[in-house]
Amino acid sequence: MSAYDVLAPTFDNHRKLPDGVAEAIRAAVLKCAPASTRPRLLDLGAGSGRVGFSFIVAGDDYIGVDLSSAMLREFAAHRGIAPLVTPPLVQADGQQLPFPDATFDVVMLVQVFGGMRNWRKFIDETRRVMRSAGALIIGRTRMPPDGLDAQMKQRLGAILKGLGIAQERANARENVIQWLESNAVRSQTVTAALWTANRTSRGFIERHRSGARFSALSETVKARAMRDLSAWVATTFGSLEVVTAEPHAFDLQVFTFQNGNR
Repeated sequence: MSAYDVLAPTFDNHRKLPDGVAEAIRAAVLKCAPASTRPRLLDLGAGSGRVGFSFIVAGDDYIGVDLSSAMLREFAAHRGIAPLVTPPLVQADGQQLPFPDATFDVVMLVQVFGGMRNWRKFIDETRRVMRSAGALIIGRTRMPPDGLDAQMKQRLGAILKGLGIAQERANARENVIQWLESNAVRSQTVTAALWTANRTSRGFIERHRSGARFSALSETVKARAMRDLSAWVATTFGSLEVVTAEPHAFDLQVFTFQNGNR
């Protein structure tokens, strides 16, 4: 079971990428792949396919893996995939992948580190299935550090702390990046896409309600936290509906290990 099984049917309601962004990510990933007429691609933490569907539609040699069977069902039902195409999707734990050594030219990890434990085993397994000259690509959406979402996350954290909820904010991403930068032969950051997003406080609240960690809280705590957050928004921004246009980007950090993947 995965925490995302229950959330899967509505997970993408507030997380859809703008038109063309998934295709731009695909193009950037393929440009970073080792020279090959058709590189083998592993999308580890493929989720509902908001990025992966572009590889499927294009006919790439792609496999999507996720721990959540419900998220993979959402992926398979993605309206961007041709009806007669069966996506190659595998339910598996990232710490124990069902693939032989040195299978893939590219391994993608797109926004998978929130709440991750034992990241070293996860990365070791990732590198095991990657070919020695392959590319490990970490992707994420980059938003303004002082933007609306950042301010609201900070305030919500303070509210939950005041309610006696010490939410675990474990995100292994920084540890992973530091380790990879120390061990990779080469690393680079590529901006795959840029866009402007209109953000509202109401959108943040609706999106955050479906987050795995927040959803695990009691109904009483969730209701109180959102009520207090809405009151703070009214005082700070005037309304839940105030629109803020913010620059967004999708960044890829690319790591290569050309002298072996051990």
